[in-house]
Amino acid sequence: MRKSVGNFRWTVVALLFFATTINYLDRQVVGLLKPTLEKEFNWSEIDYSRIVQFFSAAYALGLLLFGRFIDYIGTKRGYSLAIIFWSLAAMAHAMATSTVGFIVARVGLGLGEAGNFPAAIKTVAEWFPKKERALATGIFNSGANIGAVIAPIVVPWLLGVYGWQMAFIATGAVGFIWLIFWHFSYQSPAQQPRLSKAEYEYILSDNEPETTAAQEPSVGWGQLLGKRQTWAFVVGKMLTDPIWWFFLFWLQDYFATTFHLDTKKPNLYLAVLYTLVSIGSIGGGYLSSALIRRGWSVWKARKTAMFIFALLVVPVIAVRYGPGIWGAVALIGLAGAAHQAWSANIFTTASDMFPKRAVSTVVGIGSMAGSVGGIIFPEIVGRILQSYKQAGDVQSGYGIIFLMCGSAYLLAWLVMHVLTPTMKPVQLDSIR
Repeated sequence: MRKSVGNFRWTVVALLFFATTINYLDRQVVGLLKPTLEKEFNWSEIDYSRIVQFFSAAYALGLLLFGRFIDYIGTKRGYSLAIIFWSLAAMAHAMATSTVGFIVARVGLGLGEAGNFPAAIKTVAEWFPKKERALATGIFNSGANIGAVIAPIVVPWLLGVYGWQMAFIATGAVGFIWLIFWHFSYQSPAQQPRLSKAEYEYILSDNEPETTAAQEPSVGWGQLLGKRQTWAFVVGKMLTDPIWWFFLFWLQDYFATTFHLDTKKPNLYLAVLYTLVSIGSIGGGYLSSALIRRGWSVWKARKTAMFIFALLVVPVIAVRYGPGIWGAVALIGLAGAAHQAWSANIFTTASDMFPKRAVSTVVGIGSMAGSVGGIIFPEIVGRILQSYKQAGDVQSGYGIIFLMCGSAYLLAWLVMHVLTPTMKPVQLDSIR
C-alpha cells in the first residue's frame, strides 16, 4: 500500500536537506577559520565568544520574527527570502577588515539563517502525516551534519589556496544555486501538479486540512506562551541547542590545540566525526517513527526515543580523561549523533502538539530560546577557556565544558516530561 501512495513528498525533503546543508556550511566557516582569524585580527577567547554571541542574538531575533513571518506569507516565499539574505551575509564576511566588521556580517548571517528551520519544519508538517514527520525531519536535519562534513574539507583547502576571504565568498554563493531549484520545483501539496491524488490523501490522513497562508487565522505569541506545550519545547531547545553550537564553533579549535593539527589542511577527524553525527540524525527520526508504526502512541514513542538519546550524550564527559584523538572523535561523534537524533524528535514535537497554522511560530519561539542559550553558553565557554589558557591548562577547561554538555539533555528531558507528560495536542479553538 505504501508503494501505491507515491513518493513525491520525499523530493520535498531532499530540497530541505540541501538547504540545511548550505545553512550549516555557511555557519561553520568562521569556526574552521578561527585559528587563522584570531591571528589576523588579534582575537582573544573572549573576543571570539562575543562574535558567536552576536550571531546567536541575531539568530534568536530572526527566529522570533521569521517564525511568524513564514506562517503569514507561506513557506515558498519565506524560505526564498531567508536564503537570499543569509547567502549575501555569508559572502559579506569577506569584506570585513576588523572585528566589528565580522560582528556586522555575523549579525546578518544570524538573521537570515533563522528562517531555515521554521520554514523546513512547517514544510514537513504540510507534506507529511505525523507518523512520518520525525523521519522526514531527521533526514533534512542530517543536512546540518553533511554541511559540517563538507566544511572541514573544503574550507581549509580554500584557505590554503585562495585565502580566508574566498572561503566565505565561495560557500555563500552556493545558496543561490539552491534557490533556482526551490523556485521552479516547489509548490504546496494542493497546488503541486506532480502529486498523485493517493499521496495527497495520505498526507492529509491525520484529518488536519491543508490551508493556505491567506486562509490561516493569525496566532499571537502571547496566546502560545500561555500553553505548557510551548514551554516544554522552549526549555528543551534552550538547554540543548547551545551544546550543538559549541560543537560547531569550538571543535576545530579543540582539535587544533589538543592534538596540534594544521588548520590549513583538510580536517579528516572532523569529517569522520560529523559523518557519525549524520547517522544519528536519520536514525533518531527513524526510531520514533518505527515505534509509532508498531502501535505506540505518538507521545510515548517521542519521549522514549528522546530519553535514549539523552543517555547517549553522557559519555562525552569522558573526553576530559584523554582517550586520544580517535577516542575523542568517537565520544564527541556519539554525542553529536545523539544531539541530532534528539533534535529531529524535539522539532517534531512542535508539529505533534500544535496545528499546522501555528507550527512555524512555535518553532520560531523555541528556537529563539535555543539561541538565547547560545548567547549565554559561549560567554561561559569563553571565560572558562580564557582562564585556563592563562593558567596553561586549557584542556582542563575543555573538560569542564564537556561535563556540562553531557548533563544538559537529561535535564532537558526531565523538564519537558514534567511540563507535558503525554504531550497533549493543543486544540484549534484554544488558541484562537
